[in-house]
Amino acid sequence: MVGMGSWCFHMTLKYEMQLLDELPMIYSCCIFVYCMFECFKMKNSVNYHLLFILVLFSLIVTTVYLKVKEPIFHQVMYGMLVFTLVLRSIYIVTWVYPWLRGLGYTSLGIFLMGFLLWNIDNIFCDSLRNFRKKVPPIIGVATQFHAWWHILTGLGSYLHILFSLYTRTLYLRYRPKVKFLFGIWPVILFEPLRKH
Repeated sequence: MVGMGSWCFHMTLKYEMQLLDELPMIYSCCIFVYCMFECFKMKNSVNYHLLFILVLFSLIVTTVYLKVKEPIFHQVMYGMLVFTLVLRSIYIVTWVYPWLRGLGYTSLGIFLMGFLLWNIDNIFCDSLRNFRKKVPPIIGVATQFHAWWHILTGLGSYLHILFSLYTRTLYLRYRPKVKFLFGIWPVILFEPLRKH
């Protein structure tokens, strides 16, 4: 949903399409938060309290953002959700599954690199545009930091999904394994632990 909304926004640059880009970021991040806080619960349990808080948060953000129309508001709300995820992930790799540090910190590092490049692009947009006019096209393409934001945050989010799945399947007593499709794309396969 985020990808389709982002595609619509970048094709049209219309406010309505911007909402299709940015509001699903809030909703999907709320789903991430729920999953990360519920990863150590038994099967088929539902935390209605947390669910209510996250749905209410999403509704409030949506309502305020429709009225305020200020991207900074969205960025702060999204940042709060990401910060919550980061803290929860650090807790997991520090106290629960320290052997997942590599995957957890890699997903975080890639996501933050995309975030850094996006901010550089926002702050130095005019300078970067002028720079691109003076350099060979291949260098100009490499300095399209907004595009790198999409690539890196997408990859960082995907790796965080793998981290989430790995954490959950370990708790449910499966034996998860990271495999690489085509030698480069990580996926998780798992099988139940045999009972003795």
